[in-house]
Amino acid sequence: MSPETEKAQIAIIIGAGPAGLTTAYELVKRTKIKPIILECTDRLGGLACTINYKGNRIDIGGHRFFSKSDRVMDWWLDVMPMQKSENESQTISYHRATTSVNAQEDAPDPTQTDRVMLVRDRKSRIFFMRKLFDYPLKLNAQTLGNLGMVRTVKVGISYVWSSFFQIKPERTLAEFFTNRFGKELYLTFFKSYTEKVWGVSCNEISAAWGAQRVKGLSLWKAFLHHVKNLFSSSKDVKQKATETSLIERFLYPKLGPGQMWEIVADEIRNCGGEIIMNTRVSTVDTQDQRVTAIETVDQVTGERSRLTGDYFFSTMPIKDLVNAFTSPVPAPIKQIGNGLVYRDFITVGLLVNRLSISDNGTTQGLSVSDNWIYIQEPDVKLGRLQIFNNWSPYLVCDPSKVWLGLEYFCNETDEMWNWGDSVMSKFAGMELEKIGIIKASDIIDTTVIHMPKTYPGYFGTYDRFDELRSWFDEFDNLFLIGRNGMHKYNNQDHSMLAAMTAVDNIIAGIRLKDNLWSINTEEEYHEEKS
Repeated sequence: MSPETEKAQIAIIIGAGPAGLTTAYELVKRTKIKPIILECTDRLGGLACTINYKGNRIDIGGHRFFSKSDRVMDWWLDVMPMQKSENESQTISYHRATTSVNAQEDAPDPTQTDRVMLVRDRKSRIFFMRKLFDYPLKLNAQTLGNLGMVRTVKVGISYVWSSFFQIKPERTLAEFFTNRFGKELYLTFFKSYTEKVWGVSCNEISAAWGAQRVKGLSLWKAFLHHVKNLFSSSKDVKQKATETSLIERFLYPKLGPGQMWEIVADEIRNCGGEIIMNTRVSTVDTQDQRVTAIETVDQVTGERSRLTGDYFFSTMPIKDLVNAFTSPVPAPIKQIGNGLVYRDFITVGLLVNRLSISDNGTTQGLSVSDNWIYIQEPDVKLGRLQIFNNWSPYLVCDPSKVWLGLEYFCNETDEMWNWGDSVMSKFAGMELEKIGIIKASDIIDTTVIHMPKTYPGYFGTYDRFDELRSWFDEFDNLFLIGRNGMHKYNNQDHSMLAAMTAVDNIIAGIRLKDNLWSINTEEEYHEEKS
């Protein structure tokens, strides 16, 4: 059979989030393999979708477009170019890895086009004791004044103690934070919020979570970073020498993260790929350590379909994937899969006239400059507060109003998850008024969004996850990618790198998948090690 008459190869991709869409994009741009994406919802972008409520856009969780990977940064800017500087005397520098051309040349003006990446200054703070603390923590007069003399002395002593008497081996998240920040600072700023997120004690969470999310950050590095910034005016978007947790600026699509993925989806379709929405994968068929076909269910009509393919990429939760296999799954693997734990997420969108807190004493409208605020107060369930005006002014229909996202972490089995929208909205407004951030009388409108399986847990059967991974890796044509696909607390750039690397492996004929799993586990992403 001649090459012209050979049957085209097919890649079945489960999930239209950053990992799934990146896989399809890489395939249509670099190979002749046709991607077919199956998405169980009616939204593109997965957790990085943007939800439009009456012209006000919600970013679920807040997505900074920043990566230490040149490959990812360049990829984003190929899809959406970086904005022209608003200040003619100031240059925003970003040089591609492959050229010396400054990204400001021919940069689009965000007032003239929607297809543009904004450059945003990052600001996030901790709300504790009804006061705002800089995060990452800065050892400045405001922080010390907010803490008070007694607590400040305790923080200093415990930090020095932890520097000389490290807990080894580091097994739990509590030990991880204590080693880097001292016990007093851990108890003050990390314990309450982290346990809100996960719903369990930090003593029950693996230190691996901290290693992925915080990496090399410490109190000393935060202090040095603050001192360095006092003498630097650099506007370099790359910030290669900066810990990820300390970055000062990031890229952001004008209309939210979902805009990026909607553009990518259109390009995939234009290049011959397919994206099928509202379609759930129900079964996975295998033979001789290869996936041969999957069965799907249309979420609207209930119609069942069967799809065969040459390659299969899964971003669906591993627990669900294990249970979808029609061939016998070893009992230990089934047990590990079913024992994996997830944390679910509710966002309450609140449109208000004004805030009751401020940076400079004013109480008119948008009076703080934070992108998001960590709510450390133990007397409310609220975990984090997004201020969408400060992510992009174009997310808000009426710029004179303040558009907030109140984030609650829970389980699908919790009573809160099953509250009606009106009950949840009223509860959220009461909590925000209780801690003095708004007045309930200033609330104009609300909406509620549920996102199941937002965070893969590092407890349950996670300590045996390597057994599960090894079993899946034996299936030559199956690639696990994405946050839930790998049960790994990845940012979207990590999910994209896993997708890119999987396609690299297919093109190069590499069977081993270790390079996929090493992403976001080393001190730098694995492609940077070289």
